[in-house]
Amino acid sequence: RPAPHGARPAMASAGGPDPERPHPKPFLIGVSGGTASGKSTVCEKIMELLGQNEVEQRQRKVLILSQDSFYKVLTAEQQAKALKGQYNFDHPDAFDNDLMHSTLKSIVEGKTVEVPTYDFVTHSRLAETTVVYPADVVLFEGILVFYNQDIRDMFHLRLFVDTDSDVRLSRRVLRDMKRGRDLEQILTQYTTFVKPAFEEFCLPTKKYADVIIPRGVDNMVAINLIVQHIQDILNGDICKWQRGAMNGHGRTYKRPFPEPAESSSVLAAGKRSHLESSSRPH
Repeated sequence: RPAPHGARPAMASAGGPDPERPHPKPFLIGVSGGTASGKSTVCEKIMELLGQNEVEQRQRKVLILSQDSFYKVLTAEQQAKALKGQYNFDHPDAFDNDLMHSTLKSIVEGKTVEVPTYDFVTHSRLAETTVVYPADVVLFEGILVFYNQDIRDMFHLRLFVDTDSDVRLSRRVLRDMKRGRDLEQILTQYTTFVKPAFEEFCLPTKKYADVIIPRGVDNMVAINLIVQHIQDILNGDICKWQRGAMNGHGRTYKRPFPEPAESSSVLAAGKRSHLESSSRPH
């Protein structure tokens, strides 16, 4: 797994929770997709269009969390492999699923939680944590957020960012080369770990998605629709959406978003979105 440079953006500022602010039980949205598909970019674009990125951290109604925060603490041997690009960060066993589940459970219950801080340069979990305060909507993104059933079943809405594999590879190569990594090592890691893990573990979870978003952030129809849906949630107006978009089993219909030419016929069908940070490993 590449080692992103720079600190990850803080999700909440330090200090205790605001006692005057109610603690809502948030609407939890899972955002999955392959490496460099644009998952975090989707989430960041949603935040931007909702104006939430301009709101003080503790007062935000929408927040983003990443599965990458929950990588396991590596043994000395595993860490040595990681530094050589020989550790599989794309395997389900690379994540601390128990901690991830308990943290999400607390978030869904409207509690203030502490999320681990992972250093991708040294491949280690740092001593300091990030305090995350209650929000109305939580976006949780990662390559394998739908893999574990206990975690998958916690999401009220599941999005899968479906980006062409060649596009994803080219993005990853350019991103990792900017970090000073050797091209041969990048391609070796991709063919040895990233691509096989995507095909074995990530891609099969696409069937669990309620909404499939082709082309990621380029799909502004999808982005605007999901933003509108989140606005409905924030306004307390989701009953209408639930009746219109959910089937008899309480899950939304699976359907990919259309190409731009089809957009005029689907603007009332649902909502979604996409984006991607260059500092992210996925």
